[in-house]
Amino acid sequence: MFEIRVRVVPVGEVDEEVLRSIRDSLPNILPGKVETTIVDRIKVPADAFSTKRGQYSSTSILKKLGESPEKSLRDKVVGVAEVDLFVPWLNFVFGEAECPGRTSLISTFRLRPEFYGFPVDKHLLIDRAVKEAVHELGHTLGLAHCKDSRCVMFFSNNIADTDHKGREFCGFCRQKLSKLE
Repeated sequence: MFEIRVRVVPVGEVDEEVLRSIRDSLPNILPGKVETTIVDRIKVPADAFSTKRGQYSSTSILKKLGESPEKSLRDKVVGVAEVDLFVPWLNFVFGEAECPGRTSLISTFRLRPEFYGFPVDKHLLIDRAVKEAVHELGHTLGLAHCKDSRCVMFFSNNIADTDHKGREFCGFCRQKLSKLE
C-alpha cells in the first residue's frame, strides 16, 4: 500500500486550529496510508520579503522548508504561513509546491474572508486552507493543474475558484494517483 508521511510546518505564527484541521483532514483525502504530524515552527525567512512588492517570495520560503533532513519522496512537507505570498510572474499565490517533489507551502493570508471585507469565518478559512494544502500536496505527488473546476487540483486564480472547487481529487486525478501505489 502506498504510504505518505506529511509534516505540517507552521511558518511564523499560525492559527493552531487551522494547523490541526489540515493535519486531521489529509489522511481522509490523500491516497493510500497517510501519517500526519505538526512539527516545530520555523521563522519566516527575512530574506524572503520583497520591499518592492510588500510580499514574501513563496519560492524562498519553499527552499527553507526543503532544508529538512527527510529526503524520501514519501516524506512530504506542507508549510503553512500567514504572510502574503508571490511568485515573480503573478500578483499573488495561495501556495507553491515542487512538482513532483517533497515540499509545498500555503498561506492563509488571502484565504481569510476578512481580506475581502467579509466578517471573520473560521469554518470558511479552514475549508479554504485544507483545499489549498491538498492542492499543493497533489503537486508534490506529480499532479498538474486539472481542467475540472470541481477538482481540488483546479488552478485557483482567485478566491471564488477556491470556494467553488472541492477538497477531493476528480476521477482522472485519482486514477493518476492510483498508479503511485
